[in-house]
Amino acid sequence: MAYDQDLAFIYRNYTRIVFGINTVNDVGSEVDYLKCSKAFIITDKGVKEAGLVEKVQKGLGNRFVGMFDECPQDSGFHIVSQAAEMARAAGADCLVSVGGGSCIDTAKGVAILLKEGGDLHDYSGYQLLTQPQTPHIAIPTTAGTGSEVTYFFVIKDWDRNFKIEYGDDYIIPNTAILDPVMTQGLPPMLTATTGMDALTHAIEAIHCVEHAEPFSDMMAYGAIRLIMEFLPRCVENGGDLFARGQQQIAAAMAGIAFFNSMVGLVHGIAHILGALCGVPHGLANSILLPHVMKYNLDECPERYALVAEAMGVKEKGMSDEEAAEAAIEAVRDLTKRMNVPQRLRDVGVSEEILPEAADASLGTGPMIANPKMIYEAEQVLEVMRNAY
Repeated sequence: MAYDQDLAFIYRNYTRIVFGINTVNDVGSEVDYLKCSKAFIITDKGVKEAGLVEKVQKGLGNRFVGMFDECPQDSGFHIVSQAAEMARAAGADCLVSVGGGSCIDTAKGVAILLKEGGDLHDYSGYQLLTQPQTPHIAIPTTAGTGSEVTYFFVIKDWDRNFKIEYGDDYIIPNTAILDPVMTQGLPPMLTATTGMDALTHAIEAIHCVEHAEPFSDMMAYGAIRLIMEFLPRCVENGGDLFARGQQQIAAAMAGIAFFNSMVGLVHGIAHILGALCGVPHGLANSILLPHVMKYNLDECPERYALVAEAMGVKEKGMSDEEAAEAAIEAVRDLTKRMNVPQRLRDVGVSEEILPEAADASLGTGPMIANPKMIYEAEQVLEVMRNAY
């Protein structure tokens, strides 16, 4: 890997990571570590019904003061407000999110409202907060979003059918508990698509040329290697706790990577398809990823050659362009092996919505960091039509 001679960067990695089988039992100790005593859980019905919240409650003991369990697939402003009201009434001094990206993102929003008050709309954008927010322990039950280690979160404006992006150093979870037991019951398709979300984070982190730097590159590189080996094992055998743990580590590494070097066109489109069509984020990423890589290839072949190397598909004597093509094919092969849908038309996206989605995606943050500059909706529409 080569970097400009005048390379300068800031690398951030703020979250305390607790990893291991049954480490969820230590959540009470982590609350104590944060010098808190009243923990409020934010989760969803599915996670609760699976018995996972019970493990967390047991670990919290008398530190548990209440719970909000109404997080939907795409959290909204009214959801965050309801959860914040309940947490405030319970006297919570810290939050414990248990679930996927929506639960963790909801907790990030609640953390702001508990500390700052007001309306969450007031804080949309990047780096607007001026003080640390309510302490937050994230316990992911999927291995893909990386939200447990990043400063990003997304909340859907249900009235306008649009997702609002947030990013601030002060809302990064203080602690992430990565317990493989908490992901072993995840169904094969959800395991596959959330895992592809992590792979997308890692690949986009590498291809964001303007923000490339050694630390995030190595995090992304390591994440790709782990995902290629262990994600199929997780899909084939959900009870393989070693594979589940390695995928959790990969997801966190990919989160740290893109948190520092950003994502691009895949996420820009996926956020819009999630808002307009209800396509789950990881599934949208999975379908779009090889098409976006193909679109960007002539701008950053050496970066995709690095991806190919991490995937184990770069052979001796290959040019960067050949290695990049091999990486794209490896992404397709992986999704086919896991029986993930291959086309947007297969997941409920209508052809008529594509122009509107392409136009809306131009206003998303990830577009800024895409290696190939996006100037007009027609460029996005080309990629979407290829994925359709």
